[in-house]
Amino acid sequence: MLPVVPDQLMGRKGRAGSVHQAAARDRTGGRLVERSQAINGHRAALATRGVGESCLVAGVVAILAAMPPELMRPQTPSEVAGSGEPADARLLQDRLRLFGGITFLIAAAFYAVGLVLGGFGIQSAFDPVGHAAMWVVFLLTGGTWLYCSGETRSGSRLRAVDALLMAALGGLVLLTPSGSIPEADVRRMVVLVEVLLVVFTRSIFIPSSARRTLAVSALTALPLALSLAIAPVRPYVWTFMWLLAAIGVATAGSAVIYGLRREVRHARQLGQYTLAEKLGEGGMGVVYRARHAMLRRPTAVKLLRPEHVGEASLRRFEREVQLTAGLSHPNTISVFDYGRTADGVFYYAMEYLDGLNLDEIVAGDGPQPPARVVHVVRQILGALGEAHGIGLVHRDVKPGNVILCERGGIPDVAKVLDFGLVKEIEGEPGVTHEGALVGTPLFLAPEAIRSGDAGPRSDLYAVGAVAYYLLCGRHVFEGKSVVEVCGHHLHTAPIPPSERVGRPLPAALEAWVLACLEKDPERRPRSAADAAARLDACALDDAWTVEAARAWWAGRGRAIAAGRAGSGAPSAATLSRSVLEKADDPR
Repeated sequence: MLPVVPDQLMGRKGRAGSVHQAAARDRTGGRLVERSQAINGHRAALATRGVGESCLVAGVVAILAAMPPELMRPQTPSEVAGSGEPADARLLQDRLRLFGGITFLIAAAFYAVGLVLGGFGIQSAFDPVGHAAMWVVFLLTGGTWLYCSGETRSGSRLRAVDALLMAALGGLVLLTPSGSIPEADVRRMVVLVEVLLVVFTRSIFIPSSARRTLAVSALTALPLALSLAIAPVRPYVWTFMWLLAAIGVATAGSAVIYGLRREVRHARQLGQYTLAEKLGEGGMGVVYRARHAMLRRPTAVKLLRPEHVGEASLRRFEREVQLTAGLSHPNTISVFDYGRTADGVFYYAMEYLDGLNLDEIVAGDGPQPPARVVHVVRQILGALGEAHGIGLVHRDVKPGNVILCERGGIPDVAKVLDFGLVKEIEGEPGVTHEGALVGTPLFLAPEAIRSGDAGPRSDLYAVGAVAYYLLCGRHVFEGKSVVEVCGHHLHTAPIPPSERVGRPLPAALEAWVLACLEKDPERRPRSAADAAARLDACALDDAWTVEAARAWWAGRGRAIAAGRAGSGAPSAATLSRSVLEKADDPR
């Protein structure tokens, strides 16, 4: 039989059950409250982290905006012009330097902002492993910047530095956020972003073929991929997908950039010559340093400006080449080749002169010793004597058109160049026109200013003005305008060089200079040979020797070449007929 339970007992048990149920409800409610508080706390933490991330981004932007322009700008402009292993190595070294510096600054920005956020308690501070990893990043990127800022490195060493740096960065990013980001999922995404940033930054800055970019990018992503594969959870498929996509995009981008660079290099190929950096430009064309594909000798190539393409311009350009090529004096620049590309660009190749022009020498060293002036001017006269002997007048003799260089182990060899304004004495119909450029104002003979009728003695006037400039460090006549300078050439007697410099100069040399600067052409030396004979007759106490020249180039010459002091603007100006007519008016 079933026992009989009194109603009172049933009532007590019912009340006890109700108490237990109420307690259970209280415990459940407590857990819900705790969970709600935890959720709210997590939301607050996320909000705080959002503020911290905003501060982080603002700090990075501020630091990157303050980056020095010198770091962002490559050291040389040869990235689209170089050819062969040396040029490619120079470009790779320059870009590795840029990549190392930018990576260093980005890492420093994140590290500094992380320290600030950790100091204010906005996020967890870096642990010792994170600190150590960041300092290793600084050493690697800063060391790369220093290594590539020094002397020229070989291409094999630079490629090794590229691969090792990327592999090291790929491993170090796994450690840098370990202390500051405790959540595994968030940490994994941050590491992924860091790897992607490194891969994309390299593909932008480092010149590389698609195959090499693929290999280096895979090497960079390998540490992250391995960490995901050995994790105690299932593989992170989407992380792998992002890595593969990033490597693919970086490889495709490198292929496009590498291909464009090859196209640009091909576009700058003129026959057997590949153009490098621009050396200068004049009224007719632009001059580039170039390299012959087979001979491997340094060459200068002059191109006809596209805006000057026309029948008259082409005739003048071809005439300049033919006339210059007909000159064989050792003090005249040599022309090697002449041609026309498939797209109609005219060019000619001449010897590359690795030296200093007279403008640079005077600007960097001041007035020159009389013995050196005689040595240089004597060579200029020799080059002009050959040109005058076959019926040519240079018409633009000036310091900027005379370069001193070394030839055959002999220093201070003068080379006369730029026969772009050369004129045949008998004249050639259809080449010289009214209003055409006829010379440089600081060295123009009076008759060239009056009528534009320049002869051999007009070149001798310019030689006298060059000698005056070398002796005094200043031009024969100076003024506030071109018209004023030309007026002095027409009407003002030059101040003797000794008075100009305030010290005695050889009297015979001074008389020779003033004779070349006579207003009347008939009172100047009869020819370049006559001027050279008179110059040889100037008895100087000291001669300019090869030893003296070598000593100058080893000291002052090297310093000037390093600084490359340029010539003044007035020395490079040219004149038109209307300006010359104003100067001829004595009012």
